[in-house]
Amino acid sequence: MSDAAATPTWTPPAKIEDLFARQAGNQFAAINSPVAGARTQQDLPDGNAAIQLYSLGTPNGQKVSILLEELGIDYDAHFINIMKGDQFTSGFVAVNPNSKIPALQDKEGPGGAPIHVFESASIMMYLAEKFGRFYPQDPRLKAEVLNWLFWQMSGLGPMCGNFGHFMVYAPADKVEARDYGVGRYGMEVQRLLSVLDQHLASRTYLVGEEFTIADMASFPWVHQLLKGYKHPSGIDANGFLSVEKYTNVIAWVERIRERPAVQRGLTVCTNGHGKPWLVEQTSTTA
Repeated sequence: MSDAAATPTWTPPAKIEDLFARQAGNQFAAINSPVAGARTQQDLPDGNAAIQLYSLGTPNGQKVSILLEELGIDYDAHFINIMKGDQFTSGFVAVNPNSKIPALQDKEGPGGAPIHVFESASIMMYLAEKFGRFYPQDPRLKAEVLNWLFWQMSGLGPMCGNFGHFMVYAPADKVEARDYGVGRYGMEVQRLLSVLDQHLASRTYLVGEEFTIADMASFPWVHQLLKGYKHPSGIDANGFLSVEKYTNVIAWVERIRERPAVQRGLTVCTNGHGKPWLVEQTSTTA
């Protein structure tokens, strides 16, 4: 028998459902399902502010919380524990039928009526347009912001997320699958970082000298590559992908990270609290 004949090849089963049981060991297997909709009946918490944010301190959530902090507006933030399935409650599904964070309710939406907004880029555009900041009015500059906003949504975010899944969260015994996934998505993350690095070679921010929602959308994902996705072995994304070699990207990250509103935005909906600094203030004055 030839070596080629002895090499096993993958053949898909007749139905994808036959593969679902093999996801055991995936940290998110318990909450994954092919069916949408509410699993439990529970209302969402509600505060006094017009803007209600339902989120978690992940890169997708941080995009919106950074914008809210930069805007300096009144809003209530509510921690959504996705591992416990908060996103599948009837209250959350009513705001976002896709059961993903972040989700937002504006009690004073268009015409004064409440409106639900979901998908991070949609929320960012809605808030930036409503409050008239971080989204240029000049048609050319606006188009450039949209270019980079959707570049993040279709490229940087999904590729970083897929890389992180295979690097940290996939089942430990799926060695070949993890090698393939980390290699495939890691290479693409490096290519996207190269795109970003070349673009920032002559710019302070993604669109010239103006800090916009385009920067706020991409920054949390690069920040995650620098600070997160750490394998139990101690190897992290930063070292594994050699992120530090993208010097223009690093300089851009450091400029953004110096902003006080960004620093606060990174902590929103973390450690079980919407705005952790309010808890700290309460503890200090108690």
